[in-house]
Amino acid sequence: MIKTVIFDVDNTLYSYTKAHEAAFEALSSYAEHELGLSRNIFVKLHQETERELKVYMGDTAAVHNRCIRYQIMLEHQGLPLYPHVLRMNDLYWNALLGAAVPVAGAVDAMKRLKKQGLRIGIGTDMTARMQFEKLEALGLLPYVDFLVSSEETGVEKPDPAFFARCVEKAGCRRDECLLVGDSLKKDVQGAADAGLAAVWYDPEDSGDPADVSRITDMVQLLQITGRLRLP
Repeated sequence: MIKTVIFDVDNTLYSYTKAHEAAFEALSSYAEHELGLSRNIFVKLHQETERELKVYMGDTAAVHNRCIRYQIMLEHQGLPLYPHVLRMNDLYWNALLGAAVPVAGAVDAMKRLKKQGLRIGIGTDMTARMQFEKLEALGLLPYVDFLVSSEETGVEKPDPAFFARCVEKAGCRRDECLLVGDSLKKDVQGAADAGLAAVWYDPEDSGDPADVSRITDMVQLLQITGRLRLP
C-alpha cells in the first residue's frame, strides 16, 4: 500500500529543457553585450566549463551551482568576476523561474494526493535553495511535506543512499513509497533497485519498456496510486 509519493523536479514537474532555453538565451545576450563574447564562443566556453566541473567534482550537487560555473569560466578567460558572476547567476535563475510552468495535471494531482491522505516528497539532484524556489514558482510548494536534495545527501541519484534518505523522511517502509521521475536510469531504476515503487514520467510518449509503469501526464498518476493503495 502506497503512503508516500516522491517527485523528481526537473523535467518532471516542469520542463527544465524549455525553461533552460529561455534562461540561456538571456545569459547569452548578457555575455555578448557585457563581456564581448559572441553566442557561439559563449556556448563553447559554457560546454567546456560544464565538462571540466563534472570531471573535477564528480556527481555532487555543487556541479549544478551556476556561480561556480560562471566563476570558473570567467577566470579561464581572464575576465573580471565583479560584477558579472552574481549578475549572471541571478539573470539565469530569474529567467528560468519566469519561464517555468507546471506540467499538465501536476497541481491537481498533488491536491488530490493530499486529499487522499498521502504524503508528498521531493527527491532531486540539485541544490536545495533553487529547488525550493522552483517549487514555489510552480505553485507546488504548499503541497510538499519534505524534500531530499543531492546537496543534503552528498550523493546523486541513483545512489542507494539518496533513496534511503527519502524513505527515512517518508516515515514508512520502502515498498510504501512511490517515486515519479523522467529518468529511467536515475529515477525509475534507481528507486526500484532501492526497493521503492517507481513510475516513469514520459510526456513525449517515447516508449513502453517492459516492467515499467509509465504515465504521460500527472493526472494518470492518480490511477496508479489508487491501485497501489488497495489493501
